[in-house]
Amino acid sequence: MEETAYAKLNLALHVRARELDGYHRIETLFAFAEEGDRLTVAPGEGLSLSVTGPFAAAVAGEGDNLVLRAAEALRRRCGVAEGAVLTLDKRLPVASGIGGGSADAAAALRLLNRFWGLGVGDPLLLQIAARLGSDVPACLRSETVRGEGRGDRLVLADRSSLRATPVLLVNPGVPVSTPAVFKAWDGIDRGALGDDPLVGRNDLEAAAAALAPEIFDLLGLLRAHSGVRLARMSGSGATCFALFESETDRDAADAAVAAAHPLWWRLPTRLR
Repeated sequence: MEETAYAKLNLALHVRARELDGYHRIETLFAFAEEGDRLTVAPGEGLSLSVTGPFAAAVAGEGDNLVLRAAEALRRRCGVAEGAVLTLDKRLPVASGIGGGSADAAAALRLLNRFWGLGVGDPLLLQIAARLGSDVPACLRSETVRGEGRGDRLVLADRSSLRATPVLLVNPGVPVSTPAVFKAWDGIDRGALGDDPLVGRNDLEAAAAALAPEIFDLLGLLRAHSGVRLARMSGSGATCFALFESETDRDAADAAVAAAHPLWWRLPTRLR
């Protein structure tokens, strides 16, 4: 069996407050690309994970991989005696603001629910997901949804107009630490997230770009192309994205970025 760990985008991300426990209260609109990492499973003793793909080296040797944590949490909660041999094809860059580890954990929950024939519904899976990380519940849904609190309190959003929108994801190859970006946030509450993400913002862009100036260059490059509806950083960076009017516009921008910065990672795709 196989499952996709869909790349996550924050179409808008408003940071409202820094809480006493060190976490931040946010309002965000999650959306997901049609592509991402791929997770496969086969029968086996115990739980094991091997990682392949272009970004396998970035997660090699992780002793606390979220995929295995998700698998173990589901197995314990449901009293599963069977094991699973998991293989992760790591196609998304690590520490890049597009939910790589969270999406992988969510994919593991969906995949093993089917593989073990558990028939577990969303409420229980969401409970497990919330304990794994703030983005994991949204990644479990992998549909356009509003996130509040730490991002784990989800409210369905009617964004049918965004479905199949051409999108280009670009990462300049600079890993950015999420805790460092939130720490560098200036603490100013610039207001609530409205209904239209196109007039929203990402309050972490300035903090992330101060740590990785390539983000400013990347956003300027994306915004200069014709047919762009929105260009913004996702999450805490450094991946940025642009929504386009047409696939022709998206592909032209993809070719231009590739020519200007051949080593930057790119993913031309569409929103789910």
